Amino acid sequence: MADSEPRLGLCLSGGGVTGAMYQVGCLAALEDRIEGVSATDFDVFVGTASGATVAMALAGGLSVQRMYRALLDPADDFFPLTRNQLLRIDMGELLRVFGSAISAARRVVSSAATSPLDVKVWDELERFVDSLPAGLFSLDPYERFLQDFMARRGIAQRFEDLQKPLFVIANDLDAGRRTVFGKGELSNVPVARAVAAACAIPILYAPVEIGGRDYVDGGMGDAAHVDVAEEEGCRLILVINPMVPVHAGAEGRDVPTGHGKKSRVRDKGAIWVYNQAMRMRMEARFSLGLDRFRIEHPDTRVAVLEPKQSDATLFMYSPMNFAARRAILQEGYTSTARILSDPESSLRKTLEGAGLKVVS
Repeated sequence: MADSEPRLGLCLSGGGVTGAMYQVGCLAALEDRIEGVSATDFDVFVGTASGATVAMALAGGLSVQRMYRALLDPADDFFPLTRNQLLRIDMGELLRVFGSAISAARRVVSSAATSPLDVKVWDELERFVDSLPAGLFSLDPYERFLQDFMARRGIAQRFEDLQKPLFVIANDLDAGRRTVFGKGELSNVPVARAVAAACAIPILYAPVEIGGRDYVDGGMGDAAHVDVAEEEGCRLILVINPMVPVHAGAEGRDVPTGHGKKSRVRDKGAIWVYNQAMRMRMEARFSLGLDRFRIEHPDTRVAVLEPKQSDATLFMYSPMNFAARRAILQEGYTSTARILSDPESSLRKTLEGAGLKVVS
């Protein structure tokens, strides 16, 4: 890129493994449609949740086209992620729950034996509620997978050694605020550990401990953390956000479940009810935050790439399902190519307004 062109920032949010696949598909299409620009040409990478993994790979110099091809081909071992590396029961949490539950039961028995008529049932039950696990699964296996992957692909394990600046967003659970790994003292945290912390979705995964503090998924923030890229001097920031609410039922039975296709999100179970509610909250917050950011930073252009809500039902399929994986990757690619081919699309206008040439 010429020196006169603006510094480019890329912000990748969450959406699970399927969201990451969508982002890879989008980036592959952007490479094919923006003249002279590849995904690794961005000057600053910001990632949270599953987007942190994609951002890490790009900041480490990996080709998005190579990632796209590898994810399309089930025989390609370029990124050999397995279900067991994502869904490993957290034994430490189970042991804590077991010990806490025994302690709660002893207190109930003691209270009942001392003053059986004065036992407050709901107060005693709260002891057991507080004994629930902090998360079902551990991200330690995923962190080890990332460490091995980075070593094999020549990606630096430290933020300061990466080819491009990378900032990984998580939330400090006890402080109740955002944390930016890759800045200040937190730049000393190993990249794989920071990415694991950013992926710790509440309820599903136990918080990741770093330096005696607990961290969970950073979410969308007010505006997909575009302020982090803006503070690094970026004047054109692309946000790829898979976390849109799913529009299910409009076309009939399009919600995939273990019992066949259904018409309502609730048929997918509690996890997807929570996921859909979270997506709705994030969308509202993101929209308001981005409007405010654009008013406060008129010289910074922000382009947003999102799936249609009706297309997001693809994200409800298991990412370990090869047919679904291919469909999500191709949807990211084809939908992005379609948007860029429209001269009136806001994405194309924003990119061209920043001096980039879009090839129809």
